Amino acid sequence: MSTKIFNTAEVQDFLRLASGLTQEGGDARTKAIVHRILSDLFKAIEDLDISSDEYWAGVAYINQLGTRGEAGLLSPGLGLDRYYDMRMDAEDAALGVENGTPRTIEGPLYVAGAPVAQGFARLDDGSDQQGHTLIMHGTVFGADGQPLPGASVEVWHANTKGFYSHFDPTGEQKPFNMRRTIVTDAQGRYKFQSIVPAGYGVPPGGPTHVLLQRLGRHGNRPAHIHFFVTAEGHRKLTTQINIDGDPLVHDDFAYATREGLIPPLVERTDAASIQAHGLTGPFAEIHFDITLSALVDGVDNQLVNRPRLAA
Repeated sequence: MSTKIFNTAEVQDFLRLASGLTQEGGDARTKAIVHRILSDLFKAIEDLDISSDEYWAGVAYINQLGTRGEAGLLSPGLGLDRYYDMRMDAEDAALGVENGTPRTIEGPLYVAGAPVAQGFARLDDGSDQQGHTLIMHGTVFGADGQPLPGASVEVWHANTKGFYSHFDPTGEQKPFNMRRTIVTDAQGRYKFQSIVPAGYGVPPGGPTHVLLQRLGRHGNRPAHIHFFVTAEGHRKLTTQINIDGDPLVHDDFAYATREGLIPPLVERTDAASIQAHGLTGPFAEIHFDITLSALVDGVDNQLVNRPRLAA
């Protein structure tokens, strides 16, 4: 359709009406956001000549996305989560704030309330028969470069099938399997024993998978381990490490890979290493130190509050 009406007074007045700008009451911030999104959508309909059929297919897609609970999965897949990280990086640069350990996306599979352990935790319950033992450890440092005793290191990851406890469609995992909060010891150290996780793909045939296919993209993630790290006087760090050697380390559909977040994975088979960790056989080892950034004018200026599952 060659007719252009977006910039007419009638359409602009209608946009103000539909977004509540002509009404008393309501929330001014919500009105401003809705007005902008509606305006951009109206303009896209005109510029791209989006048909009614295409529009209603989009409405049906959004309904399906919500029904399947995949909005939090599609968000990183379309790069929105990464874009927020880019914005926070830019804000830090403008303020002269230096981050020791890079931030990266949270993902949709965190669950609050994991058991708390002091210094060391066993994450897995031993039920994953394909699991290869992993020992991961490091030190949490403050912005001044000194170790941080009493820091909280929340960690969660998938099993060898790529499933997370509380979200496992097989029902095989118990609550909080491979999820713990580890409080660093007097030297700022944390350590855990678990298994090397596997990567995962978006649910086959689901709305996220369908859209990614339409974009000519895959929906797979490399194996990775998530972290929230908090300590008094410091900003909360949201990050994750990728498992070194995974073929998708630099081809993550969620765009979470960053330099500094691919620590070496070393296979240990010697008797001394096995004995030192109290194990009975070969294992993989990752050493990963974490450096936090200080509060900005006494506050965490980038703290993200979002709906999260609690159990």
